[in-house]
Amino acid sequence: MQVITIDGVTITQRRDAVQNRAALIDAARVLLNRDPESSLEAIAAAAGLSRRSVYGHFANRDELLREITALGASRLAAALEDTHDDDPVIESALIAARLWREVDSIQVMAVIAVRGPLAANIAEHLRPLRDKVLRAIERGQRDGGVRTDIDAARLARLVEDALLSVFDESTREPLSHAEGHRLVMLSVLGVLGLDWREAGALIDSVSVLALEEKR
Repeated sequence: MQVITIDGVTITQRRDAVQNRAALIDAARVLLNRDPESSLEAIAAAAGLSRRSVYGHFANRDELLREITALGASRLAAALEDTHDDDPVIESALIAARLWREVDSIQVMAVIAVRGPLAANIAEHLRPLRDKVLRAIERGQRDGGVRTDIDAARLARLVEDALLSVFDESTREPLSHAEGHRLVMLSVLGVLGLDWREAGALIDSVSVLALEEKR
């Protein structure tokens, strides 16, 4: 067993088949977030394996990518499963904040997963999360807290786009954890119909929206 560090992330290199597969996935997450074009050879080397040995786990690079994105999408949906607030506007902001907390270190992979060619691969895994956002918007439209001039399903897609735009921005100009936390909420609340003053005041006055420590 050998331990290596890539960009501050520790990866343990192991020898048995199950653990080798896990090491490949860990290495791929790190390298692909740094460079989406990272080769299979580079990923294998980071995991302490030869390219040939990779084929015992994945037929090709695309199969490895599908595995990573599906696992990540399932993890996100599970992490936000219990996120709820009686106020649907606050719930929407809270979902945004917790998504940022979960993926702020892998923004590139998050954007690739949702906007790239593998989007269809993870759609089913993200369905519970997307349904949660849609339900919050529908509740908000019924009680008057969310704009009603846009269809709920379309508004949910625009909320998702707003989140991804922040991830995009963070890859161009790095955002601190605190900056990203606030910006994703401001972006989502703006889509829902709040002006920037209302959104800022809401974030500052609701304790559940306060910055949480990364796990």
